[in-house]
Amino acid sequence: MAQTGLLKLLATLLCTLSLILPSLVLAEEKASEYDIAIDLATMLQSARSIIGENQDLINDPTIGDKGLSADVVRERALEKFKTAKGGVEPNLTGDTLKSRLLKAQVDAISKVMEEHQETINQSGVAFKGFVPAVFARLVNEEFKRTMGEEAEVKVTAPPELIRNRKARPDDWEIGAIRTHLSAADWEKGAIFSAEAPDSGRPAFRVLVPEYYGQGCLACHGEPKGELDVTGYPKEGGSLGDLGGVISVTLFRN
Repeated sequence: MAQTGLLKLLATLLCTLSLILPSLVLAEEKASEYDIAIDLATMLQSARSIIGENQDLINDPTIGDKGLSADVVRERALEKFKTAKGGVEPNLTGDTLKSRLLKAQVDAISKVMEEHQETINQSGVAFKGFVPAVFARLVNEEFKRTMGEEAEVKVTAPPELIRNRKARPDDWEIGAIRTHLSAADWEKGAIFSAEAPDSGRPAFRVLVPEYYGQGCLACHGEPKGELDVTGYPKEGGSLGDLGGVISVTLFRN
């Protein structure tokens, strides 16, 4: 009798778990959208920082091969990502959405570097135009070509700071930037996320604010209106001003 009672109890527990577990899985999947978006933003920042750190090298007209091959930049980006994530390595071989998107993004980084080796390694030419902003745009465009049905990444900014029309914020981004990220009481560095449609499709969207560092001011600082090395007028920004936003969209079917 005791054994029969135990078996009934186990059967009840298994039935209860079968009802609970699917809801737990769905909750985890929904919560992970934020983590996926942050990882995509972090990987882009990691790779882009390598281009920024090596601008003097890239623009050195006396050196041919700069040693910034696709493999080198890929591995450095992965290391920077790992450091930013507290030692956690990205999983690029799994079947999860996060793994597939990160792999596609890393592949996009590699492809952009492969396609621009001639420009980067051109001797006799100083400024190559291969700056962090251009690199990020190219990576995001390549990522969209392969994963655009599932996700998009864009580096945008407050409308008055946009230099490239392709990077213009959409209406939702403008509203979020003005209402939240640019607000006087917004905590610096705080990330904004919400469920909001993109191009008529339901989506989960994340905005990661970025602020002018000392290295940014050479092109975006004072004096306002003076042409920088790229030929654009400087914005007159100050250290710590909101200068850009990484916008990540995860589409929902």
